[in-house]
Amino acid sequence: MSSTGDTAVVIPARNERDLIEATVTSAAALPGVDLVIVVDDGSRDGTASAAEGAGATVVRHGRSCRKGAAMENGAEAVRLLDAAERRAAPRHLLFLDGDLGAAAGNASPLIEPVRAGTADMTIAAFTNRVRLGGHGFVVRLSAAGIKRATGWQPAQPLNGQRCLTRDALEKARPLARGFGAETALTIDLLRRGLRVTEVDVDLAHRATGAGWHAQLHRARQFADVAAALAARRALLPSGSPPVRG
Repeated sequence: MSSTGDTAVVIPARNERDLIEATVTSAAALPGVDLVIVVDDGSRDGTASAAEGAGATVVRHGRSCRKGAAMENGAEAVRLLDAAERRAAPRHLLFLDGDLGAAAGNASPLIEPVRAGTADMTIAAFTNRVRLGGHGFVVRLSAAGIKRATGWQPAQPLNGQRCLTRDALEKARPLARGFGAETALTIDLLRRGLRVTEVDVDLAHRATGAGWHAQLHRARQFADVAAALAARRALLPSGSPPVRG
């Protein structure tokens, strides 16, 4: 990793030992990246040691605090390192999932608009779509809620691969609970007049599957997204006008 970069990668991860090493190695090679933080969210499979072995700085949760907290704690670790290094400008933040593996090396298009100052946050639109075992009901809930709240409807509203400035993150804190973090982040930044755009990226991660573990995961997603939308007065009947604030 370069010591003169302008971007930190934050990777929330839980039980991703098999792929985290490749994810970290590939993320660290992205142009301008000089720091990779892995937030081990209560893993029980050696995710932390594998991430450290690949060169990441690891923040550990003794038990799972879930997605939103992992994102915030990773970003806070970057802020503290920025301050300790007396950086003239804070690093941009690139959030990636822990199961991307070598595909993480294709994430540069997410950074470029933020670095160029043409976007405050980018969201990945995967060009390599993986067919999931679910029916997309959480995606539809999130997309519809974002449209009601802001007038904008993203194609992949739940995508965790996104890059944003430190200023943008601070404007959206505290992040919403669990899997509602991405939906809330998009709404909060758009409502504050920041520039958010989707970027086509050649990325893909592990399919969620269709077993009962996967269904439980989707149920948690649904509950978290619904809670984030309700807190923003965006969980409204179909046909209601967008809520702006």
